Amino acid sequence: MTSPEPRLVEVRKNILKQNDLTARALRTRFRGAGVFVVSLVSSPGSGKTTFLEKTLTSLRPRYRVAALVGDLATENDATRLARSQAPVKQIITGTLCHLEAAMVEKAVAEAEWNLNDLDFLFIENVGNLVCPSSYDLGEDLRMVLLSVTEGEDKPLKYPTIFNSADVAVITKNDLAAAVEFDSKAALRNIQAVRPGMKVFQVSAKTGAGLDDYLQFLAQRLTELRSTTSV
Repeated sequence: MTSPEPRLVEVRKNILKQNDLTARALRTRFRGAGVFVVSLVSSPGSGKTTFLEKTLTSLRPRYRVAALVGDLATENDATRLARSQAPVKQIITGTLCHLEAAMVEKAVAEAEWNLNDLDFLFIENVGNLVCPSSYDLGEDLRMVLLSVTEGEDKPLKYPTIFNSADVAVITKNDLAAAVEFDSKAALRNIQAVRPGMKVFQVSAKTGAGLDDYLQFLAQRLTELRSTTSV
């Protein structure tokens, strides 16, 4: 009897290939419009939605921002993000533990956003540190979030997602002392997995560390537009 394993591997390769093609087309489209696209990945409970809401609220007075948010079910996160008064579109993935480029493409079309009218587009992925690592969404920057309540060893346990990300953000720093979070150990573990990775330590609650992070985003937008005709 023939093993199904080779067939499964081939199907997976085809899925990822199609995703990469769609992501490449999205990236070309996004860059042509001059919109800087940021995706956020993390485990559930990292404070990702709160962090994104704070990001949208802080950027909105100066920049045109929008967000796509993925979840298995409910539109709770989209409702929360809408408090920022930025345009938000929910993507319900059902049984899938990650977003795919085709979902992003479809959501942008359904939202009927004119990408030329945006400066930043944020994509909040489903809470998961495994599946999202394999799927390019056409973003310019992938951020992986780690909260102080999760422990310092997350980068060692999930090296693939940290290797596939561009920036790491340590969240909920206002709780660091209470949970005895070892910041030096966490930073050391991140660098062990991804040497040279830029890390921001922030608190959405107190605002600590957010200024440097927001300035970084503004600089990346400027760099993007300096290489395009927008």
